[in-house]
Amino acid sequence: MFYTTINFMFLMIMVMISVAFFTLLERKMIGYSQSRKGPNKILMAGITQPIADAMKLISKEMNMNYSSNLGMYMLAPMLNIICSLVAWVVFP
Repeated sequence: MFYTTINFMFLMIMVMISVAFFTLLERKMIGYSQSRKGPNKILMAGITQPIADAMKLISKEMNMNYSSNLGMYMLAPMLNIICSLVAWVVFP
């Protein structure tokens, strides 16, 4: 059981690292297709850009006005996505 847990953790770490660097590769390719350098603002050649993006995403928090209606606050984005998906069905 311990061996499978270590294998699973190793697999998850490798998947997260590969996703981070595929994101970096995608940004570089999109940058070159738009005649710009791409992400290279942090350290050398943007290698740590995925780490900076992850830190920014983790540090964000969901701000909510507590005097608002919680049900509608949570339901509105879902309704927005449902409406846009229905539009794709009607107008393919």
